[in-house]
Formats: sequence, structure tokens, C-alpha cells
Amino acid sequence: MSDKIITLLEKLRLKGMLSVLDKTLSIADSKGHPPLWVVKTLLTAEYHHQQERSMANRLTQAKLPWDWTLATFPFDRQPAINKQNIQALASLEFMKRQQNIVLIGSPGTGKTGIAISLLREAIVNGCRGRFYNAQDLIDELYASLADSTTTKLLNKLARYDLLVIDELSYLSLKLEQSNAFFKLLDLRYGRKSTIITSNLDYEDWYQLFQRKELVDAMLDRLQHHCITIRINGDTLRTPDS
Repeated sequence: MSDKIITLLEKLRLKGMLSVLDKTLSIADSKGHPPLWVVKTLLTAEYHHQQERSMANRLTQAKLPWDWTLATFPFDRQPAINKQNIQALASLEFMKRQQNIVLIGSPGTGKTGIAISLLREAIVNGCRGRFYNAQDLIDELYASLADSTTTKLLNKLARYDLLVIDELSYLSLKLEQSNAFFKLLDLRYGRKSTIITSNLDYEDWYQLFQRKELVDAMLDRLQHHCITIRINGDTLRTPDS
């Protein structure tokens, strides 16, 4: 009977149950636990296994470039960042309110680290998210124009609970790329949260996208429900960091 149960669990891919089967049956036998206790224990093990596997898959799909967390962020080396304010964002209330976050500051001041940390926190709490370097995102949107998959790609990006767009700076942009980027922000507006890091303040976005009416519309949507964090500090990229 035990061998048959193991075979069934393997075929059903119930690895959580399989991992605790022998121990659970042994405890139940020695302590006289009823069958319902055995069922509950096995189901609980399977639930935790599937939750852990789901989180691991979400972390893989998010394409996080580094293992930043708020617990490891060097707040002591960046006094320009209010630690309490950033940790308050880890409650993810901004996502429930569909708020955006824009981190503005010089290169190396910790913008990307904070963005990655908040994205990881969201994923650990069951959300789906994705990290993109801004130029890579622009290039992917542009490539989708060639095979007419732009709508499919935009809809996919619009469904992420949290999207991080990193290093929005002086990029090489064509008109079609600017339009696609605006369309993405428009699709997410009022529905999902987006985090953008940039070394450009808002007024410099006009030079980046070179279309005043587009930037006006973009900033109108982006800033409507937005938390702007400016980091006027020194770089963290020192030789001993």
C-alpha cells in the first residue's frame, strides 16, 4: 500500500506530500493520530511546497539583476535616503492604491537598489513583477513592431502587479519607441504600480522624448498618483562597497 501511495504521489507530482509521507505516517502510527490528522498534515506540506515553488518561479521570471533587499540596503552609507520612509513602502500599500514611485538621483546613489528591494518584497508577498533596464525595454518594444506583436507585449507588461523600469536617462529613442513607452504607462495608469529610476528630473524628460504633448500626457498620468523620491547623495559605488 505504501509503495502504491508513493507511486501515485509521484505521478501527480505532489512533491510536498511525498517529502513528509514517511515521517507523517510514522508519527501517526506512534501517537495514534486519526486519519484526518494525516490528511491535514500532508495537505499542509503540499500547500507550503507549492507556495515556495510559486515564489521561486516569480523571482526567476522577475529577472532581478541583483539580490538587493531592504534588510541588506546600506542605509547607513546613504543618509540622503530616509530609511523609515522607504521601509514604510515595504508594506506595499502604494500598490493597493495603484501609486507609482519615481526615484530621481545621480548614478550610484541607491535608486536601483531600492527599486529591486521593493519589487522583491512584492514578489515574496504573492505579486507578479518584472525588472527592466529602460533601454532593454525600449528595444524590446521596438523589436515587437517588426513582427506585429506590440499589442501582445504591451498587454503582458500591463498585467504585472509591479513593473520596475530602471535607468531612464538619455536614451536613443525613435518616435515609435516613445509612443510605445507612453502606451505602456497609459495601460498601467490607475490599474497597476510602476517604479521608475532616473538621473533626469521631470523637466529633462522633454529633451529625452522630444515631444512636448507626449511628455505632458505621460507625466500627467505618471504623477497623478505618484511618490517622488529625490536622492541628493554621494555614490555608493566606492572601491570597498
